[in-house]
Order: sequence, then C-alpha cells, then structure tokens
Amino acid sequence: MSKKHPIVAVTGSSGAGTTTVKRAFEHIFHRENINPLVIEGDSYHRFDRAAMKEQMAREDERGNKFFSHFGEDANHFDKLAETFESYSKTGACPRRYYLHSDEEAVEHNARLGTDLTPGQFTPWEDIKDKTDLLFYEGLHGLAKTDNNDVAQHVDLGVGVVPIVNLEWIQKIFRDNAERGYDAEVIVDTILRRMPDYVKCITPQFSRTDVNFQRVSTVDTSNPFIARDIPTPDESFIVIRFRKPLEFGVDFPHLLNMINGSFMSRPNTIVVPGGKMGFAMELILEPKIQRMLEAKKG
Repeated sequence: MSKKHPIVAVTGSSGAGTTTVKRAFEHIFHRENINPLVIEGDSYHRFDRAAMKEQMAREDERGNKFFSHFGEDANHFDKLAETFESYSKTGACPRRYYLHSDEEAVEHNARLGTDLTPGQFTPWEDIKDKTDLLFYEGLHGLAKTDNNDVAQHVDLGVGVVPIVNLEWIQKIFRDNAERGYDAEVIVDTILRRMPDYVKCITPQFSRTDVNFQRVSTVDTSNPFIARDIPTPDESFIVIRFRKPLEFGVDFPHLLNMINGSFMSRPNTIVVPGGKMGFAMELILEPKIQRMLEAKKG
C-alpha cells in the first residue's frame, strides 16, 4: 500500500457489473480532476486467444478439465503483483493491452505501428507519466495465493459480484448474443471455471473494502432456462463494508440520499437496483478524496 501512489482495484468476474463501477469511477475522476493510470485485468492473462485454446486442448489431453481464465496457471499473478508494487513505490509501471475487438486493434496498431489482431496482446510499455492513482478493473485485483499476493498492494478494494445464479444468467445471455455460443458450450465453460471460481475469485470478496452484490427479486433458481436477465428494477444491491469505521462510511447520509434504501446489518446497506451507480459515487467519491488528501500530506 502507498499513500503517495495509491492503488484502486475493482474486482469481479466477467459480466458481474464491473462496467457500472468503472463508469462511476470515471465520473468521480472527471469531477475531481483526477488523472488515473488505468490497468485492465485481461492484459495479465498468460495466453492470448489462440494460445489459450491450444493450452486448453493440451490440458484436456492430460485429463485436466478445469483449466480456465479464472485460475493462477492461466494468468500472470506474479506480473500483476510486480506492477502494483512498482506503482506503489515509484508511480510508474509497465502496461500492455489485450485487444478485444477490431476497433481496439485499429487504435493500438495506429499508435504502435503494429499489425495485431483481436485476441492478441500489445507489447509491454513503461508508463512513466505522472498520474494520481492506479485504477485496476478485472478478475484478480485482490488475488492471493501461496505463490503471489496481489492484494497486499491495494489501497482501496471494490468487489462487484451478483448472486451466482444471476451471474450465470448474465453470462449465458452475453455469450449467446455476442459470441453465438450454444447452451451446451456455455454450460461447459461454467463447469470448467467452477474450481478456479471457488479457489481464486470468491476469496477476494473477503479482502475488499466494500462489496456491491446484486440480488434479484425474481426467480432465478434455474438460470439455464431463464428467458431474460432481471432488470435493475427487479433487483436490490447489497453493499457490505468490511470495516465501516475505517472506511468512513456515513450511513445516515446514505439512507437520506438514496430513496428506498435500508440497513440489513450494522455494516450493510441495501439500495434499489436502479440506484447502483448513484450509490457507488456517493460512497466512493469521499473515499477517493481522502486518499488523495493523504497523498498531498
């Protein structure tokens, strides 16, 4: 951790709602005139898209049916920990991008003079520009294993995790609509990831400073036959603070500002699903302000 070069990590599995958190932080950064260094979790995968398919086939041949992007063997936890440590000490670190789309490939090829395609990584670049904080969004911002401890370097950890059946519904619809995967392939992916989900993903949410968990108010008991994704108005957001006093949360203020909110436990407030982004900004902006004030001091 570093007061001079703070690190904010938003962690959550794909489709969990991390995009909403990222947008909330963008609003905060704009209002507070904060210049962040943005790091994407996908850039720390060990394999690009083609190499991952080849590696999965090799693992299948060895009898390992659970090799996935969620696990340590498929990611550079060591490099992520080194990146965080470097930034916390110096305010500088290396960065690369994983190219998700043709648009991203065009953008970075023009910038770098490369000929990369979606599914590949850009070269590592040393980022030495002066920034106010490092902002990470991805799968493993608070990962901790016997070999690597990413979480030790994080100053503010934010978890984004829907209840698991809702997460599966979101994945099923996204993979079918955006990637054309059929139900059998999607279910196979969910099963393949489950051991790493339990081992590498869920423990992070006990290390975060605050969690935003979406809970639906409609029946999601069988996610594999769901006809649609529950809407925000059909959901609540359960917001849990690990150490409310240390975080500096003002519960009476939040209850007054967020219509329909209530407290379910001394460290937990529940807000309507449609208020998720608003609640995030109310909660996270004062925390960011205090972090940067401590940096100046």
